Amino acid sequence: MSVIKAFKGLRPPKEIVEKLASRPYDVLNSEEARKEAEGNPYSLLHVTKAEIDLPVGTDEHSPEVYLQVVKNFNTFKDYGWLKRDEEDKLYIYAQSMNPKDADAHWQYGIVACAYSEDYVNKIIKKHELTRKDKEEDRMKHVRITNANVEPVFFAYPAVDEIDAIVNNIVRHEAPEYDFIAKEDGFGHRFWVINDKATIARLVELFATKVPAMYIADGHHRSAAAALVGQEKKEHNPNHTGKEEYNFFMTVIFPDNQLKIIDYNRVVKDLNGLSKEDFLKALTKAFIVEEMGTEIYKPAKLHEFSMYLDGKWYKMTAKEGTYDDKDPIGVLDVKILSDHALDAVLGIKDLRTDKRIDFVGGIRGLGELKRRVDNGEMKVAFALYPVSMQQIIDIADSGNIMPPKTTWFEPKLRSGLVIHELNA
Repeated sequence: MSVIKAFKGLRPPKEIVEKLASRPYDVLNSEEARKEAEGNPYSLLHVTKAEIDLPVGTDEHSPEVYLQVVKNFNTFKDYGWLKRDEEDKLYIYAQSMNPKDADAHWQYGIVACAYSEDYVNKIIKKHELTRKDKEEDRMKHVRITNANVEPVFFAYPAVDEIDAIVNNIVRHEAPEYDFIAKEDGFGHRFWVINDKATIARLVELFATKVPAMYIADGHHRSAAAALVGQEKKEHNPNHTGKEEYNFFMTVIFPDNQLKIIDYNRVVKDLNGLSKEDFLKALTKAFIVEEMGTEIYKPAKLHEFSMYLDGKWYKMTAKEGTYDDKDPIGVLDVKILSDHALDAVLGIKDLRTDKRIDFVGGIRGLGELKRRVDNGEMKVAFALYPVSMQQIIDIADSGNIMPPKTTWFEPKLRSGLVIHELNA
């Protein structure tokens, strides 16, 4: 069962929260972060992307950047831009991609600390591989700040009583923070749970009703936080297991509230094939139908859309190309990779091949059309989104998703609350 705990959150005063909260470190490059934080000393990007305060071109992994991280983080605390709650709390964080709509969909997560040992023991389950270099970068950030500055995005199988508790709070209490981010128009609301009995009940419910938690987004941050916890454990001869470093900050959403959007592919060439030969080669594994010049979006599992030479095509996977009883064999990313990208286009490794790129569905299928029409790419493929149940099935089976499979939106805003490892 899942262990969560309350913690003394380090948070901004509400009058500056909108200026301080930032998009996560891994959705912006250094140039974009520099531009986004320009003229805003409160932006947490000064802590999560500290190279923006050093000369242009500074390597984001250089020692100077990590020193700047510490300097900036301490400045935020010294100036009172981040203040620690006096008692252990749990929090509720709600997000919406269309907050101004009357029927807007909001997803409500509980902000808590997860137990590092649960990650080691696979009670916290992953569905993606991690890279050692990215793990080490995030580990350095945790070590030098002695904090989880940015949260990890978790999901859990929904529990009715947890939903009821959260619903009761958000219906009857005003949020501590409530704003629409200017960069993307996404809505963010945040409640502090002060009642100790409510906190205790939520901790108990996770311990008795939630058999596992699933990393939705933030595999490298999860690995880094757990590994730093293990490091501190090994270096503490008086380790008890109750130290704050044994835990790392998460936002945990019920699985039935989450929306996963498509994660699409664009390819630079047809592997030496003519358009006609390429289309013919695809028919071995797919039923290929021309759909015209209007954007065509896949409507169901095992259906794909393709944009080539000014036209859209529907591609339906033929029987025998997938196995709906296998957690990996059912995946459309697997079908497309095996029977189109590999078999026809010769792309063997999605992680390293420079001929392929990936486009999050948040950009729309128009972005696929644009990149083909301008000559940058030759062909584009759009996929039907992966389901949360597919992610759970893969994680439960111990398997790993193919690269670039899931895209969760909205992303968690960084800076609403921070977990210090010495609190």
